[in-house]
Amino acid sequence: MMRDDFYAVIMAGGKGERFWPQSRSSNPKPLLRLVGELTLIEQTVERLKFTALPENIIIITNRDYVAPMQSLLSSIPKENIIGEPVGKDTAPCIAMATAVVSGRASSKNPIMGIFPADHVIRDIESFRKVITDGISAAEKSNIVTIGIKPSYPSTGYGYIHFGKKLDLPLETSFYQGLGFKEKPDSETAQNFLAEGNYSWNSGIFIWSVSTIMEAFSKHSPELGLSSANMKKAVKTGNFLQTVENEYSKIKKNSIDYAVMEKVSNVIVAESKFDWDDVGSWVALKNQIRPSENNNIIRGLHSGLATKNCIIVGGNSHLISTIDIEDLIIVHTDDVTFVCKTRSAQKIKELLRDMSSNPDLIKYL
Repeated sequence: MMRDDFYAVIMAGGKGERFWPQSRSSNPKPLLRLVGELTLIEQTVERLKFTALPENIIIITNRDYVAPMQSLLSSIPKENIIGEPVGKDTAPCIAMATAVVSGRASSKNPIMGIFPADHVIRDIESFRKVITDGISAAEKSNIVTIGIKPSYPSTGYGYIHFGKKLDLPLETSFYQGLGFKEKPDSETAQNFLAEGNYSWNSGIFIWSVSTIMEAFSKHSPELGLSSANMKKAVKTGNFLQTVENEYSKIKKNSIDYAVMEKVSNVIVAESKFDWDDVGSWVALKNQIRPSENNNIIRGLHSGLATKNCIIVGGNSHLISTIDIEDLIIVHTDDVTFVCKTRSAQKIKELLRDMSSNPDLIKYL
């Protein structure tokens, strides 16, 4: 049974620059079909639809993306797809979402789940079980986060240090949270893996409205005040203008810096499901079965002696290759992008250079 006091908040405002040239200002990462036939935002909604009522699924995105998401997500009420006037990282996004939930909910202290829109999770049943148990754990004034068991010493993910197992009457195992760790260097990541009491930070959180508002009040009072002001506007009908005013004052900040690294009531749920945040073109190797010579191919391709490449195009344009190895090739209607696989993280640097050239801005 789905609870009518649980609200699933999907954060879907990022452009996803590392997937350029498919991701653009006008076509952000959540609207891409990177894995499977559904867009990332559609996959996220599908995962949550048996955990939260459709009217309790709220999507926070950039205001430029509201219309395309409303067209794509017919099962979600249009008023539940809300645009930020400007992206200021996850903390302001969550403060606004808290205002919407607390302003609309009929229950005095609803539970919120926070879900990024760029995850790929295939074991949906295990995911839903962990979320359901996380909702129960959050009723006890806990801040619940989902820890992902590391499969290798990644330097691209943040980590959560966890301690003793907690005695909770739930199927999912929960552990005392001991702190969040930034993306480590290679040696530190190897140490985390060897110690065995560090998990990857999934970016999924579950808490009650009163719990997160108390954390804002204590550790980021300006966010708590802005959230309270936006909540009042939900009830008075002046919401969009109030959001505009509050966002002009709010500083850019992540929820990790604003709250998570400062609170002591964090507990870590042990995930039983597969997980990938699909952060760059290279991540497709974790999600798509390689073809001959370990190539990842999406679209039309013909090649000779082509090895360990990621090649992405369409069905009406052929990409042909000879004697290449360890390359990323992405073709769109107006851009062809080629780089060495090991250089994929430099895409943001490339886009910064392009942004200074007026003739190239239209390709961003």
